[in-house]
Amino acid sequence: MAGMADRSIQGGDGIDTFPFPVELSVGGVGMQVGPMGTGRTWHADAPLERVHRIDFHVVMLFGAGPVRHMVDFTEYEAMAGDLLWIRPGQVHRFSRTSEYRGTVLTMQPGFLPRATVEATSLYRYDLPPLLRPDAPQLAGLQAALAQLRREYEDTATLPLSLHTAVLRHALTAFLLRLAHLAASSAQALRQRSDSTFTLFRDAVERDFATNHSVSAYADALGYSRRTLVRAVRAATGETPKAFIDKRVVLEAKRLLAHTELPIGRVGVAVGFPDAANFSKFFHQHTDQTPAAFRAELR
Repeated sequence: MAGMADRSIQGGDGIDTFPFPVELSVGGVGMQVGPMGTGRTWHADAPLERVHRIDFHVVMLFGAGPVRHMVDFTEYEAMAGDLLWIRPGQVHRFSRTSEYRGTVLTMQPGFLPRATVEATSLYRYDLPPLLRPDAPQLAGLQAALAQLRREYEDTATLPLSLHTAVLRHALTAFLLRLAHLAASSAQALRQRSDSTFTLFRDAVERDFATNHSVSAYADALGYSRRTLVRAVRAATGETPKAFIDKRVVLEAKRLLAHTELPIGRVGVAVGFPDAANFSKFFHQHTDQTPAAFRAELR
């Protein structure tokens, strides 16, 4: 994988986010594609074997396995022919013991037009990162990715403007196949068809740091509490409160793992002005104190 330029941007939540290295791309375009390899790094201060966050898409198509990779504090095991799709803002970590072989695609947000972004589900964070295509699907993905790589490496036959346009088309063809694969699972289809859950999910993603109340979400969306409970259970198998709490815990883990914010300030960032209440909540959902969780990752 290409090396990352030595810079980072700190967001409002205190997390250092490493941007896409446009200057390292062939022709300076907003994407890269090539073989996985050794010496991987996005940033000199962020070894990939440590928990880190990036602000661009990463798609890995594995040529061998098993490979263990953590995404948002869930461990996934990928085999040959599997794909991992990591979206901007997700926390992840490469395995020290797994050997990464295959092809990796990275893409800068904004490289594709809005219509393509919507058609390819680029920001469907509810979809699972690990994808397992069947044989025909894999053949189509491999062919599309190989074509994309050929176009990416061919800088001699077209001027840069046309080269970039061809890359966008080839990338779109690959991502449309990938998005179809991601959306074809029963769970994804169930979630996508339930507009009540979709609205709730989007509202939680927007407001979880300040709103932990199921009734408040129901009122804001214009549903009864019972209707909301039924929709969320049908889509996820859990209660709305459990869904909210899971998102709050995930963000707390991200902040504890990747920032030096005091634990009290982490609590404030996820909606707990009182540090003791935050610690109690975190322990209830993880069986660890915030301090113990942070210490495990250091």
